[in-house]
Amino acid sequence: MSELDWIAVDWGTSSLRAWGLDASGTVLWEEKSDRGMGGLAPSEFEPNFLDLVGAHIDGADRVEVIACGMVGARQGWVEASYRAVPCHPLDSQMTEAPVSDPRLRFRIIGGLSQAAPADVMRGEETQIAGFQALNPKFDGVICLPGTHTKWVHVSAGEVVSFQTCMTGDLFAAISGHTVLRHSVQTDDWDDAAFAEAVDDAVSRPEKLAARLFSLRAEGLLSEQPAGRAKARLSGLLIGAELAATRPYWLGQAVAIVGAGGVSRLYASALDSLGATPTLAAGEAMVLKGLAAARALDTKDKK
Repeated sequence: MSELDWIAVDWGTSSLRAWGLDASGTVLWEEKSDRGMGGLAPSEFEPNFLDLVGAHIDGADRVEVIACGMVGARQGWVEASYRAVPCHPLDSQMTEAPVSDPRLRFRIIGGLSQAAPADVMRGEETQIAGFQALNPKFDGVICLPGTHTKWVHVSAGEVVSFQTCMTGDLFAAISGHTVLRHSVQTDDWDDAAFAEAVDDAVSRPEKLAARLFSLRAEGLLSEQPAGRAKARLSGLLIGAELAATRPYWLGQAVAIVGAGGVSRLYASALDSLGATPTLAAGEAMVLKGLAAARALDTKDKK
């Protein structure tokens, strides 16, 4: 069997994922946990990490760990500083986390910041680096959909500027904590309703607040199916986001990096507006980006 060379880690707010790799970059094992940064105190990070990977490092002298994500936030294990754009998504300067286990050296990739308009990202820079590793000549905009969707202008290998939209957060808040929760609680979906709502919101984003309440009224007056209401809610919010970010994606090469379901929604919406985005799996890009950070670190030591 191949020997463990290093461990790649994606540690977000709600989950933790680790991959063990050999010197050639082959994944030897993968472990997952729901012990995300959001539920841990600083003193709890090392024990929880060892609970997850301890069996894989028994007998090891010292294992290099490179991590990205919210583990490096101010409320995380240790704060990994931001680098101001424009800059390359990664550099070889990582923040070392304090550990008591002599088998570990745990370092965290820093995020990116933008002064005006004020914005930050943490974790997405690693996905961007992973996408660039596979598409080194890409020049355009990378969309990273999620709770806080990022629109990132990249050129000549650098992140030039970016913009964050809280669309995922808004969908969760509206569908779970407003009167619309009575109208959208279902696993059903209506593609036509989604497309119709995207078009409506892009054409008239100023009417968003009124369009949202109409979802409730139509459920009461005409018994609109919950699947249609849910799809329309998503379409209205994504459409309003696309209207706001039009200067980013209009006339640009666009790539979408993220989970399959939400990426397909963004791709469908953009396609209806004349853009033809390239899709890349977010998890795969994280691992590629962590490998790029490892390669950069190794090169810097030579």
